[in-house]
Amino acid sequence: MSQVGRNNRRHLASPEAPHRVAGPVETSASENTAADIPAAFANPAPGRSPMQRKSSILSTAVIAIIVPGLFATVALPAYAYTAAPVSTAADATKVLQDIKQSNAQTVVVDSSAKPTAVSRDAFSATSSAEVQRAALAVSYAAYTGPTVADFLKNPPYPSFSLDQVVAVALQYQGVPYVYGGATPSGFDCSGYIMFVYAQFGIALPHSSSGIGAAGTPISTADAVPGDIVILPGHAGIYMGNGQFIDSGDYGSVIHVRAIYDSNYYIVRLGI
Repeated sequence: MSQVGRNNRRHLASPEAPHRVAGPVETSASENTAADIPAAFANPAPGRSPMQRKSSILSTAVIAIIVPGLFATVALPAYAYTAAPVSTAADATKVLQDIKQSNAQTVVVDSSAKPTAVSRDAFSATSSAEVQRAALAVSYAAYTGPTVADFLKNPPYPSFSLDQVVAVALQYQGVPYVYGGATPSGFDCSGYIMFVYAQFGIALPHSSSGIGAAGTPISTADAVPGDIVILPGHAGIYMGNGQFIDSGDYGSVIHVRAIYDSNYYIVRLGI
């Protein structure tokens, strides 16, 4: 065999020598598809597993969607936010009244309907002074101490003082009214004054008019606490500022109150 023939046979047997066909070259569908895939997806990094290549593809897709959205949000025009108008209190009140009137309802009640009787519990407040008076009334209910006659024989306050008269008179707040009473178990108006003044050694009649006659009338402007207020059929001890302390009437107790009648005069004892 000639040298040329050996060379031709070696060329045909070599696997590196492709079989070439004359004429147009046809490509398969897979080759066409591969040609359309971007290089980033068609040529994954060597040495990565299929799972890693899939995760990389998903990350790239998510970034491609989110990033443009973020830029679009930042780029919103400023006029997309409009501040609420500022309203005055008068405007708000007018709006509220308009709402009330527009939503007002009218209820029609049948003329034959009978109203339901409604009752409620009655409550009353008790002042601390009233509580104190009630406690004093209980403590004096069974009084067994000195009487007017006992005090006149041996007065505990031999030196007369109008200020001391006031202090003694206030001790009997809360004693209940008792007609004809002249002890802390119960006083009437003149019996109360008798009992207080007897502690200073001054004897008075058991009568409001008699007490008025026993004292020296003075002007209202000159009256001081401790003087005696004489009213029609009544008497009490002056406390100043248009007030006096007295044993009023049935159901009441001794307490300080305003002089209730302008028809009164003042007398002073011990002068």
